Amino acid sequence: MKVSYQWLNHYLPLEQNGITPTELAEKIARTSVDINDVYSPQNGLQKVVVGLVESIKDHPQSDHLHIAQVKVAEDTTVQIVCGAPNLVAGKKVITALAGAKLADGTKIKKSKLRGEESNGMLCALQEIGFTDKVAPKAYEEGLWYLPDDAEVGAPVFSYLGMDDTIIDTDVTPNRGDMLSIYGNVNDLAAIYALDNGFTSHEVVENGTERTADLIKATVADQQLAPTYKLRVIKNVHIQDSPLWLQIRLWNAGIRPINNVVDVTNYILVKYGQPLHSFDYDRLTSHEIKVRHAAEGEQFTTLDGEEQTLASQDILVCDGDRPAALAGTMGGQDTKVTDQTVNVALEAAIFDPVMVRKQARRLDLHSESSMRFERGINPETVEVALNEAAYWLSELAGGEVTKGIVTATEEAVQVTPIELSTKRVNAVLGLSLSQVDLVNLFDRLRFASQALDDDRLLVQVPARRWDIAIKADLYEEIARLYGYDNIPSTLPTGTRTLGGLNERQRFLRASRHVMQGVGLNQAISYSLLTAEQAAQFQVNPQAGQPMLLDYPMSSDHVATRMNIVAGLLIDIAYNVARQVDNVALYEQGRVFLPVAGQERPTEEEHLAGAVTGSLTAASWNQADDDNQDNQVDFFTVKGIVERYLRNMAVEGEISYQANHDRADLHPGRCADVLLDGQVVGYIGQVHPTVAKQYRVPVTYVFELNLEPLLQADKRDKHYQLISKYPAITRDVALLVDQKVTNAQIVTAIKEVGGPYLKAVHLFDLYKGNFLPANKKSLAYTLTYQADQGTLTEDQVNEAFDKVIAHLKDQVQAEIR
Repeated sequence: MKVSYQWLNHYLPLEQNGITPTELAEKIARTSVDINDVYSPQNGLQKVVVGLVESIKDHPQSDHLHIAQVKVAEDTTVQIVCGAPNLVAGKKVITALAGAKLADGTKIKKSKLRGEESNGMLCALQEIGFTDKVAPKAYEEGLWYLPDDAEVGAPVFSYLGMDDTIIDTDVTPNRGDMLSIYGNVNDLAAIYALDNGFTSHEVVENGTERTADLIKATVADQQLAPTYKLRVIKNVHIQDSPLWLQIRLWNAGIRPINNVVDVTNYILVKYGQPLHSFDYDRLTSHEIKVRHAAEGEQFTTLDGEEQTLASQDILVCDGDRPAALAGTMGGQDTKVTDQTVNVALEAAIFDPVMVRKQARRLDLHSESSMRFERGINPETVEVALNEAAYWLSELAGGEVTKGIVTATEEAVQVTPIELSTKRVNAVLGLSLSQVDLVNLFDRLRFASQALDDDRLLVQVPARRWDIAIKADLYEEIARLYGYDNIPSTLPTGTRTLGGLNERQRFLRASRHVMQGVGLNQAISYSLLTAEQAAQFQVNPQAGQPMLLDYPMSSDHVATRMNIVAGLLIDIAYNVARQVDNVALYEQGRVFLPVAGQERPTEEEHLAGAVTGSLTAASWNQADDDNQDNQVDFFTVKGIVERYLRNMAVEGEISYQANHDRADLHPGRCADVLLDGQVVGYIGQVHPTVAKQYRVPVTYVFELNLEPLLQADKRDKHYQLISKYPAITRDVALLVDQKVTNAQIVTAIKEVGGPYLKAVHLFDLYKGNFLPANKKSLAYTLTYQADQGTLTEDQVNEAFDKVIAHLKDQVQAEIR
């Protein structure tokens, strides 16, 4: 909300107490609500003064320009060329002198326009910083006329309210009371312990007719409108509002329209109470009904747009005909126009949830709907209605009919809360007495009563509907006492030895391992499209992702069931910016729906995605060599193997080819199994899927860390590195093509003996020089003893056992 410092100062002695706008804004930010900005509308403007147009003549070289003689001081008249269509002699206008600086940074210089000298510029409101949103529509293409009593040559700022300071507050949903001058005055009076000088105007019912004889009102369900009131003001004269009222509105960010509409907006800003004015003579039945809309019912709003309504929308109807969308926007057929004579004025409280839903669905957010959504003060509904009637009488010459038509009225209730002085001090770390608390509540204008030496009963008024429990009062006490005044103390408690639990240690070590193998950590959105969220699942039978009721955007509608999709989006972002070598990992949670449960199951997963090369090209490495270092399936498999080894996971780790994962290449994909249970996968992203994500050839993996966390872990202890020489033996085997490397390595290790340290595959050959369906694999076996030097006989004996076992197990032929 844009809060005027001068308006606040009208009710509170701010200047008298030396409270500057900057200090006030800082205080509000520290104690009440956030501040977006603090500014003065005159900032950046120079040499903009009141000018009197003394005479006008047509420009001889133009059909739309005029030459004006403008008095800018008692003894100074300058010539200015102007093209405004509403330029009139004898009017006082906004004049930018030569050397002036305008809101957009434009500097005014002496110049010639089509041969005629021009020593300044006559300005519209927009040219001195007024936005189109607040500048009066009647003057949007021409000059703004200043009051006749404006002093020629004086700066224009005080005449336009531009010498004010605006504090733009960012009101949180729970502090709807701060969306009004009334709420700000109450809060600041309590914070600074100032006299609250807020005043209201009592209406004088100067009409002869009774309101109840002119209009009726009914509410179908009191939940729709807990409070609904009407007044009628007859014989109003529609005209521009006085300048003081227009200044109040445009400094609040609202465009002045006419005196009737402006009064309702003035009351909205002053009290936070939205009002709506109907043209009484355009109401056909004079019977107002508040009801739910029919599903699909059509209604044309003030902006001329036809709205299709839902059954939960709230309508204010003229008989059966819709007249306004309650709490959101009025209707085209019953709006106040320049021909309006009689006005029906509405003040109400509408259901905040329904108003929010309809405003959001129809995209009709307004100053009124914002306040209805956050709550309305029931204490001031009738006060605001009466003051609006007062101003319509004063400014529009209206006759206020006798009485108020009330369809519903919610009782104004206080909220009793019992406090303990000892408990307050214990919670806040203070040493306040009961008298101190009473004084603080008096500043808030909360009635309080001592029940005994410790207990205090506080009556919270309805205007502070955000306060309902003891903790809310603790907050009020703390902010009035001053957060900076609360003493700093160290917390007390039993001494405990800090540290990470087993799960936390595992997850931290997991990230360290990934960084150690050369991958960079990424953090991606946990919300994706429904298609992306369902891809790359460790368990493809997990089902469909959970969808959000109100997603932020079309790209973030479902909770992720995998992490790989987010990493592919990250890779696409990098590749689009000419980063060809990308190696990322992410550790985080996925959300798996459970049938019959509202909330999903959360699992900790680890995923990686790599494209290009893990090593960058250098001066001593040709481009062709770097092409040989491109990541492939076995690179990523090695990363996973190293990870599982470093994490000391006990149990049998195996890899099994899987041709059925739709998102991965059918020939380059394998499941990762722990003791026969699938805990993850490795593979190349399917080319069609890679095309969708706009990524090149990319290899990915994803592991479910939950079974790894539960698995037994190997003991980690120091192993002495043998100082004795190692002996190697090479062997080339001819085997069937169906025999895998894993089968051969397993067979070797089964009988390798205690001295076998490593088995390394160094050659694979398939070609025309071998029998059909055969392949040749060559291995190096490394033998080494920890306590002595091996002899040839020991190594030969162990090696012969391996050869015999391979012949028996995989029918290998020794080449």
